[in-house]
Amino acid sequence: MAETYARPRFGAPREPKNLVNPGNTLVRAIDFAAASHVRAAAFLVLCGLLLFLPGFFSIPVIDRDEARFAQATKQMVESGDYVDIRFQDDVRYKKPVGIYWMQAVAVKTASALGLPGADRRIWVYRMSSLIGAIGAVLLTYWAALAFVTRRGAVLAALLLCSSVLLSAEARLAKTDAMLLLTVVAAMGALARIYMSWQRGEDPAHPPWRWPIIFWTALAGGILLKGPLILMFAGLSIVTLAILDRGASWLWRLRPVWGLMWMLVLVLPWFVAIYWRAGDAFFADSIGGDMLSKLAAQESHGAPPGLYLALFFITFWPGAPLAAMAVPAVWRARREPGAQFLLSWLVPSWVVFELVLTKLPHYVLPLYPAIAILTIGALERRVLSRSWLARGSAWWFAIPALASIIAVIGAITLTRQPVFVAWPFVAAALIFGLFGWLLYEDNRAERSLLNGVVAAMFLAFAIFGVVTPALTPLFPSAEIAHALRNVVCKGPKAAASGFQEPSLVFMTNTATLLTDGSGAADFLSQGSCRFALVEQRTERAFAQRAEAIGLRYNVATRIDGYNISQGRPISIAIFRSEGTE
Repeated sequence: MAETYARPRFGAPREPKNLVNPGNTLVRAIDFAAASHVRAAAFLVLCGLLLFLPGFFSIPVIDRDEARFAQATKQMVESGDYVDIRFQDDVRYKKPVGIYWMQAVAVKTASALGLPGADRRIWVYRMSSLIGAIGAVLLTYWAALAFVTRRGAVLAALLLCSSVLLSAEARLAKTDAMLLLTVVAAMGALARIYMSWQRGEDPAHPPWRWPIIFWTALAGGILLKGPLILMFAGLSIVTLAILDRGASWLWRLRPVWGLMWMLVLVLPWFVAIYWRAGDAFFADSIGGDMLSKLAAQESHGAPPGLYLALFFITFWPGAPLAAMAVPAVWRARREPGAQFLLSWLVPSWVVFELVLTKLPHYVLPLYPAIAILTIGALERRVLSRSWLARGSAWWFAIPALASIIAVIGAITLTRQPVFVAWPFVAAALIFGLFGWLLYEDNRAERSLLNGVVAAMFLAFAIFGVVTPALTPLFPSAEIAHALRNVVCKGPKAAASGFQEPSLVFMTNTATLLTDGSGAADFLSQGSCRFALVEQRTERAFAQRAEAIGLRYNVATRIDGYNISQGRPISIAIFRSEGTE
């Protein structure tokens, strides 16, 4: 196909003179969206909702991190103490307060709007992640405009939006989606200042808006996850300074005023928590959490190269194109735009690969740079035609593998083939197949869009239908449902053997986490009490009950699977005689 517009260089975007592939429906949708910034934003928000909402309301709280964040926020709202961070009676000083404040605002707002039981609905706590994910997509569009055309910026944002990793994080009440938003805001502002300097622009009065965005984003990132955001920005700046053999452009960041502004935003809470807890927060968050990740923390150790291997899953459907773009990006590495994006990407990626503790979401703030680099190569029509082009099969392989695993998992756990998901699975397979079989290097955009549509249908199938149907994976939800249906008022519970954070969140902050003997003692102390005893601790429970003369019976038994420990469980809900 003949090229219809001049090839833009990284850092020198040009709008296409003619529309590309006007006969293709998916491409026409991009043409429509790229006609203006308002259309582009509306299109990306719509795509975000289609990709992120399936399962958002119906998937129960997931152990362990999501449940811990949500429960700590719940206790903030219950106590009215918005400085200290606690999980039951224990302090939780791993992360700063930012995400807890955001989740608390969501809970208070939902309660004010009349939503019953807002503090028990996990989707309310997930709202900050949904907003963060969609905001990060919009900011990726904004950041990409410094490097590619408006059309390319839409495609880059769509790559991030449809990625498996962001799709998962948007559904979890944690810090990572909102941290991504702050990183993209900071790096987008930094990019504009750097590219302005590279173009030789030397205004008498440099604009304040980019420094304000940069330093405010840094403050937000620090309140969310500590100094991690400083690593992304700092390594990028140092790398650029080395490559350019100078960093005079940094004065355009107005570092003196900017640093003061950042401290004004972050210091109040850090001073307040120090006043409340002394150096306990800093010891736990920096020494106990951050520095411990240099070792293999919580059985998450892995050798270097894991993130690269996972990339072809976590960045799908953009991963095949990203691989094809590598040779072109390497050739363009000294162009200002590519140099900035690689400085954002490579140093931090190397750090994460070298750190022993590895979790997939750690590299999420680097994905916008990959998306923009990939679309830059696509716009220039310089994607690899070598063996890397065979990666187009990945557009079909991921839906096929994910569908098989999901259906087999559903049948194994629930004895149900979840027929409702099959039409979505079929659609994902069809669009993935189109993306693979119709791939040509000069029509790569069309295949990519087929992959994005496949991702949408896969989200409906996996997150919207299959995952909520896997009830054995969420025993806490079953236990909470059983306790809400008892006749007596104000039931109290003690748990033995199964003590996941989700159980505390879904039942009550006062739920006692104990052993089998402690559960028996708890049950003997009054009426409307229930002991949640996992099968492995039932003997200790029965022995103690016999010793103290406790008479009890089984209200119900719940069989499930503890995903945190990777083992099946069977939980008996005991009640004292006379309790209904």
